[in-house]
Amino acid sequence: MISDMTKGNPLKLILSFSVPMLIGNIFQQVYNFVDVAIVGKFVGAESLAAVGSTGTIVGVMICLMMGLTSGAGIIIAQCFGSRNFDELRKTVTGLIYIVGILAVVTSVAGVVFSRPILSFLNTPDNVIDEAVAYINVIFAFTIGTAMYNASSAILRSLGDSRTPLYALILSSVLNVVFDLLFVVVFKTGVVGAAVATVIAQIISAIYCIIHMVRHRRQLNLEGINFQTTKRAIKRIFQTGIPSALESCLISLGTMSVQRLVNSFGAMTMAGYTAAVKIDSIAIAPIVSVGSALSVFSGQNIGANQMDRIKKGMYQTLASLIGICIVIAAGIVLFRNQLLGLFLDKTQAAEAIAIGSKYLTIVCVAYIVAAVMRTYLNVLRGAGDVNTSAVAGILELIGRIIFAYILVRPLGSTGIWIATPLAWAMGASVPVIRYYSGKWINKKLV
Repeated sequence: MISDMTKGNPLKLILSFSVPMLIGNIFQQVYNFVDVAIVGKFVGAESLAAVGSTGTIVGVMICLMMGLTSGAGIIIAQCFGSRNFDELRKTVTGLIYIVGILAVVTSVAGVVFSRPILSFLNTPDNVIDEAVAYINVIFAFTIGTAMYNASSAILRSLGDSRTPLYALILSSVLNVVFDLLFVVVFKTGVVGAAVATVIAQIISAIYCIIHMVRHRRQLNLEGINFQTTKRAIKRIFQTGIPSALESCLISLGTMSVQRLVNSFGAMTMAGYTAAVKIDSIAIAPIVSVGSALSVFSGQNIGANQMDRIKKGMYQTLASLIGICIVIAAGIVLFRNQLLGLFLDKTQAAEAIAIGSKYLTIVCVAYIVAAVMRTYLNVLRGAGDVNTSAVAGILELIGRIIFAYILVRPLGSTGIWIATPLAWAMGASVPVIRYYSGKWINKKLV
């Protein structure tokens, strides 16, 4: 189903478009949930720490893919809004070539450098071998992540947020089945969990691609001849690199935090890993609504409807603040029960206490994250992508500085406090940029 967001009630369109993405984000997190829960329950806390220690490295890879594909998605959304379908098809073709090459390079580099990177992150000796085994499987099949991110970005930019959802539901169910089969039945440990994940990713990508081929006329992709132009390639990099840089910088900040976390030992690593999984689900509404707002902004700037963009932004921000208050209250009340889904309450009580403190500190700052993502996605959809990179740099600097300063007097609690402080620094950039009005002239198409 194609959604034309240039007409109709802005908030209704944004929220209805975001619902499939929200469900999809939750199902995507289920991949990680299942890996972590099954590994933690059936293999042990050290194996859970091994899987958790790879999260930031995999996050950098995914952010790079998502950055480039979301950059192309901005161009595609603006092409759709301006009804420039020839340029749309050239952009899609360029994205396919770029992502294919990037997947090969990432796979090779990831497998070669996984152990040195994990060593640099202070991964303990009793954890590192399993961590390397797990992440090498993920890196070897980067093509699945690349194909899914590219196809889902294309579909969402054209107003179809349901097909990526259906793909994730299918692959999530299969991921659970394969996890139980490989880890619980065949006793393959963390390698089995990794294999289950990559199979699920590849299936979700194939589903989206088949849908695009079958519905190419409705998606305005009919007649695509897989020829692109230097101009299309250049614009994908111009929009994608700042977005990728922002995401990678945030992940690098998380990686620096992971290095500090690892220095506190396996229990802190396990508590942090479980808490981050819960946090990723809790923040999914902010991410999903923000992504919908970016598509809304892109289509409407393509149609030269600036007042409509501003109206949609303010309505979205008000809704997100209310959502964040409800989510934060729920996490504070049930944080120990949620952590108990991943960790045994008798054997890992220390890890649960550490994760509980992390969730308490971070969830109260969700409103700050909502403000940052709302303003940032309006600017991104409008084509003002460099602001994303600046915000990412500032957030990275804040996260590293605050974490390393506060860890001395406060221990691991200082690391948790650094996250909301870094969000606040990052949020200042898009807010100031929006009210400067300079983003209005950044239209790409």
